[in-house]
Amino acid sequence: MPLTRTAALPFDRAAEILTPEALEFLAALHGRFAAERDARLAARQERRSEAAKTGTLDFLPETAAVRDGDWTVASAPPALQDRRVEITGPCSPAKMAINALNSGAKVWLADLEDASCPTWFNVIDGQLSLYDAARGTLAYTSPEGKTYALRTDAPTAVVIMRPRGWHMEERNLEFDGKPAIGALVDFGLHFFHNARQLLENGHGPYYYLPKMESHLEARLWNDIFVFAQDALGIPQGTIRATVLVETIPAAFEMDEILYELRDHASGLNAGRWDYLFSIIKYFRDSGSKFTLPDRAAVSMTVPFMRAYTELLVKTCHQRGAFAMGGMAAVIPNRRQPEVTEEAFAKVRADKTREANDGFDGSWVAHPDLVPICMEVFDQVLGDAPNQVQRTRPEVHVTAEQLLDIESAPGDATEAGLRGNLYVSVAYTAVWLSGNGAVAIHNLMEDAATAEISRSQVWQQIRNGVVFADTGNTATRELVERLLVEETEKLRNEVGDDLFNRYYGPASGIISRICLSEDYTDFLTTPAYELLESEMAAR
Repeated sequence: MPLTRTAALPFDRAAEILTPEALEFLAALHGRFAAERDARLAARQERRSEAAKTGTLDFLPETAAVRDGDWTVASAPPALQDRRVEITGPCSPAKMAINALNSGAKVWLADLEDASCPTWFNVIDGQLSLYDAARGTLAYTSPEGKTYALRTDAPTAVVIMRPRGWHMEERNLEFDGKPAIGALVDFGLHFFHNARQLLENGHGPYYYLPKMESHLEARLWNDIFVFAQDALGIPQGTIRATVLVETIPAAFEMDEILYELRDHASGLNAGRWDYLFSIIKYFRDSGSKFTLPDRAAVSMTVPFMRAYTELLVKTCHQRGAFAMGGMAAVIPNRRQPEVTEEAFAKVRADKTREANDGFDGSWVAHPDLVPICMEVFDQVLGDAPNQVQRTRPEVHVTAEQLLDIESAPGDATEAGLRGNLYVSVAYTAVWLSGNGAVAIHNLMEDAATAEISRSQVWQQIRNGVVFADTGNTATRELVERLLVEETEKLRNEVGDDLFNRYYGPASGIISRICLSEDYTDFLTTPAYELLESEMAAR
């Protein structure tokens, strides 16, 4: 059964990516794996419903043998031995890709997911950036005539590409009368065009896998890898994958996830922002004990986040895999030295904690933060490429510790509610304009942080939270009034043209999903529907 294109090529060079052979490969992936992907998404809903009834999760009794077993993942290839600094960012526009590759970081997380808005242009332009980067030809000239090219004085960052999560569709391609699966499109196009070239470069096809909720989803990815390598005649085990542990059920299956991917596994990453989103989402209707204080008050040192990261490091190192730290949201501002100084201090403290805890590397979102992260990990690692040998036998984490949300210090405030509404609307508006990541009040916001913000609003209404600073109770009426005020604030900041095009529609989305009786699983789902409608109208 063929996979068909339902939209015109977004630009001329898109034909180099959307070749008949590449589309045939995508069709083979969909024919083999689309039904299993649908089954895995359905299983998520069943498990979430059960957790809502019980108000708890636990380690799986049926996989105890895996957790107790003496096994390790495949040893890392030379290109992935040293990952002490990884920079994240979208693949489109090419200028962003070049800056990331030239940043001095060991790895570039080439993001087609939370830091990218999946317009048809961005999806294919991102693939083209990765295609050109693999061949050393990636270049860009700005409208002002400034040129950007890959550095030749030092190695560029090793590319690890992150495809979209299982839930996202790609509506510009169709298989069996339904939209294509974003994850299969992203992985399939990248692997088809670049696997052999990357091997010739001394690297390989490396991936970050997002938003998984179970080891069975990891098994699905492993089956896809085996199929793809066989289909193109690539040796088995060439693909290496790092899994983002960014959902609360996945935290209970770290061993099992690595086991399912063991011939292709590289490590786990502490995806902290999506992890917080997942906790709110998973236990949104399980009572006040799962209600968090203001987002800004939840640091990585609160007990339940410490339990999560400690377990991740121990699990990874026990299995010979890398433990990768998360993203500090603060970013520098070159026009405001005091903001930059504060950002540097916060990032240094965050990365120092991670390095001392045993992480093998960590993420930054801005090239100016690469030297700080590098310096911190250099001090801990010295000449060693990683610290996988630190197996952390003293760490013992229980299910109760992972779910100890109540012990997080801090309050829920009406000021925090306002901030959540402002960020939710502002980020969604920028997303609708075609950008997946944006600096708001000197914090890097992407889909994950916006998801926390809007989910916290829904949960606060559901639980009738009383705000510490005003004594007001979270109600639909209060949220509706404050949303109007924060939306009007944005109108004054951006002007009528941008407001009418993006911010007004974004406010409408946030209003619907925050005030609805039913919870919307992903903000990007209704946003994508509006995005596609606008693109079709142009």
